[in-house]
Amino acid sequence: MIPVWLLIPFVVMLLCIAILPMLPQVEHWWENNLHKLYASLILGVPVAVYLCLNGMGHDLEHQMLFDYIPFIILLGSLFVVTGGIHLSGDIAAKPWVNTLFLGIGYFLASIMGTTGAAMLLIRPVIETNKERKHKMHTILFFIAAVANCGGVLTPLGDPPLFLLYLKGAPFDWFMQLAPEWAFVGVCLLTVYYIWDSIMYKKESAEDIALDNRIDKPLKITGTLNFVYLIGIVLSVAFINDSTISVMRDQYDADGNLIATAPIWAKFLREIMLTIIIILSWVTTSKKIRKDNKYSWGPILEVAALFLGIFATMTPALLYLKEHAASMGLTQPWQFMYCTGMLSSFLDNAPTALAFHSVAAGLPDSLAFAAQGVGADGFYGDTQFVAWIPEILLKAISLGAVFFGAMTYIGNGPNFMVKAIAEENGIKMPSFFGYMFKFSLIVLLPIYIVTQLIFL
Repeated sequence: MIPVWLLIPFVVMLLCIAILPMLPQVEHWWENNLHKLYASLILGVPVAVYLCLNGMGHDLEHQMLFDYIPFIILLGSLFVVTGGIHLSGDIAAKPWVNTLFLGIGYFLASIMGTTGAAMLLIRPVIETNKERKHKMHTILFFIAAVANCGGVLTPLGDPPLFLLYLKGAPFDWFMQLAPEWAFVGVCLLTVYYIWDSIMYKKESAEDIALDNRIDKPLKITGTLNFVYLIGIVLSVAFINDSTISVMRDQYDADGNLIATAPIWAKFLREIMLTIIIILSWVTTSKKIRKDNKYSWGPILEVAALFLGIFATMTPALLYLKEHAASMGLTQPWQFMYCTGMLSSFLDNAPTALAFHSVAAGLPDSLAFAAQGVGADGFYGDTQFVAWIPEILLKAISLGAVFFGAMTYIGNGPNFMVKAIAEENGIKMPSFFGYMFKFSLIVLLPIYIVTQLIFL
């Protein structure tokens, strides 16, 4: 049994991420990635020691070696590769042009990740709208569409989906979310086009004339990185647990280890992704990365924070699985909104794992696991995927990805986009202003309708 007090470090870790960036007294201290690493170690090491001393070291080992390391290497590969692609230019910022930008970003988010798509397109969008005075709404919809909702179709799209993929969801299973993805996308782009059309009419004639005169065709450099991007997709899709099962550790009928797989076999996917990282770094012009204002800071920040998150999250996941049946969560809509609510104010990646553990601890999920048929299959008439009912996996995935757009801290790219916009002189709403002026009145109604139709 996991004592409830062992969940405190996990809660503190998440509160640090959510609150410290907003406190003027410690904001600058927290910006230092080394200080984030200190926080992760201070909170994570005692938890790790406790688990090892109490016979739960195996759970910690699996969490760190087979969840944390693949998670960071995938994000790192997407970060390096997309950071080697530069899109430049300045075309007329008409409503249909801006809507097309957001639509392209919405599509690309599932292929190159929400962070990659957001970083590729945010500066061209800002440059295109430079001559317009009314452009804050464009950044808000960009955060929702490109930095969040568009990434729901593949495990590459958003970190919580990759973690669910590591839990056993097939790579192509997420394509089943295409109806929800398309519905939310159409709603967002339609509302944005109407909103931007109204704002466009409020622009002065002088600004519109200047915008039309300045015409710099769009240009993409670093196109070799698209090849590397395809390599990432193929590596994640085809080098997975099922394809390398013959090279994994072997056990006898009593569960005793009889043969140990070589380390390269256990981490074949991660080795391939590391090779892609090196190739991208070596073959991409330094000028391209300079134009993108590339730095290692963001990915180092993620690595430092998630070291603490994954370590402290281990007992939390075990606790949730133990007490899942008593939490009263059984319906898909409950999982979508509970996952979504926490994803809005905490990080959506650990939130998705937490509610996956809740779903895995339900009686039907435990009975399905006891059948020993693997991560996918049927228990009665219920289809199971990644050890939980498929409909609950769908609800958790949608809640984690879509609701990550409800606040600036729901998903990693949100604050990055906000910071870049403010660097370019665009006044952005405050933390609560973002919610009351945008997410609660635009996004939440769309999500409610989505749940009513699909869940």
